[in-house]
Amino acid sequence: MILKKRHGFGCPMSRFWDMGVAAALLAMSFAVTGCMVGPKYKVPATPAPPAYKEALPNDTAADAGWKPGQPYDGIPRGAWWTIFHDDGLNALEPQVEAANQTLREADANLRAALAEVRVRKADRFPTLGIDPVIGAGRYNANQPYFNSSPALGVTSNTTQYPVEINYEADIWGNVRRNIAAGKEEVQASAADRQNVLLSLQATLAVDYFELRTADNLQRLLNDTVKQYQEAVRITTNRFNGGIAPKSDVTQAQTQLEAARVLATDIGVQRAQYEHAIAVLVGKPPAALALPVAPLPAETLPPVIPPGLPSELLERRPDIATAERRAKEGNEAIGVAQSAYYPSVLLSGALGFQSNAAISTIFSPSNVVYSLGPGIAFTIFDGGRRKGIKEEALALFDHNSALYKQTVLTAFQQVEDNLAALHVLSDEATEQHNATAAALESQRIFNNRYVGGVDNYLQVITAQTTALNNEVNEIDILRRRMTATVNLIVALGGGWDRSQLPPQ
Repeated sequence: MILKKRHGFGCPMSRFWDMGVAAALLAMSFAVTGCMVGPKYKVPATPAPPAYKEALPNDTAADAGWKPGQPYDGIPRGAWWTIFHDDGLNALEPQVEAANQTLREADANLRAALAEVRVRKADRFPTLGIDPVIGAGRYNANQPYFNSSPALGVTSNTTQYPVEINYEADIWGNVRRNIAAGKEEVQASAADRQNVLLSLQATLAVDYFELRTADNLQRLLNDTVKQYQEAVRITTNRFNGGIAPKSDVTQAQTQLEAARVLATDIGVQRAQYEHAIAVLVGKPPAALALPVAPLPAETLPPVIPPGLPSELLERRPDIATAERRAKEGNEAIGVAQSAYYPSVLLSGALGFQSNAAISTIFSPSNVVYSLGPGIAFTIFDGGRRKGIKEEALALFDHNSALYKQTVLTAFQQVEDNLAALHVLSDEATEQHNATAAALESQRIFNNRYVGGVDNYLQVITAQTTALNNEVNEIDILRRRMTATVNLIVALGGGWDRSQLPPQ
């Protein structure tokens, strides 16, 4: 054998059984697992209240003529958006996972984490390689201490065909902890990927409902323009008949043009939401055109049971990400701790070496080998190992605090959206009543104007009030749909930790 170490090329083989003993020692080293130094991981403790503070919405089938969406038994696993029963949304959402480029980035990160685990697992095995050398040299006969006897000569030809093997026994768990840390990163990356997907799906749903409520607003303003055109016609006829002053005509015309401006401006918002949806599904904006489809008047967001706060720790992918990286940090502490212990190395080489002709290289007398264990221990490193361990401890504390903060933020997001839905549910009922009253007031003042009882200023005021209330009613619906989507996201979108890849 040949061992390229500080001991040179080894010794000529005199007994083949030496190699057998050495091979046995090498095999035994594979069985050495040793102990695992470093702290045992415990999930950072987080406070979880027994129930959420905020209540569910108070919707009933009688509220504003609406009926609740079904089902009531929680968020569907996977395709959570189907709970809204919207065919347009159901057609768009699957395209996010199929073509979104931001998600492709997360996929690449996950593949990189899987590859890194394979790299770390390779440390469990010895490395085997070859290092053939064919060389020639000439020496200076006049150099100091050079023995220029005829037996030595001034030229030399050397041929080597060695096979080398190296192995470091994982006595203190350094390799195993590195592998475990890599596996935690895989799970964290998988949860990251799911969190990105959930965020993209939620963004699409919000943009979709923004677009649809823009369609509702467009329909309202188009109807308002038609109504105001009729008002201009009436006031013009009354002016021509000498019944009404010119100011009535100009007020009606002003009201009409203002409504036209609002109706036109909605097109900007709708186009932007459509463009955003196109990018989310991996298409250029020019490749996607969504038909105008206002939400039905009876639309009501589905009620989403939040479950128990303790369940939230299993539902949210960002919580899983933070917890996995906390455990990964704990493994890093063990890796840093193992640096304080000696390393056990086993290296060897086997081959042929000859200074004669190449044809004689494979003669049994030219067999050389080297095999033996070694121990490496650092006595002084200027505080390097201490610094690495302190850094690992600080990183673990950082990841633990991040995990706890992620949990607290998750509770806050659920509570925020529950409160929003509860308040908006009551607000929707109140706004529906206010809109009905405003429309009735507009009808009354318009009839009184035509009958000559009131002036046109009161009609203008009633029209403005009615339009504002109708716009606000649509906006409340938009906010309720958005809050429902946000609540689904805050609850994890139907995901749970069982979907993480196995360790």
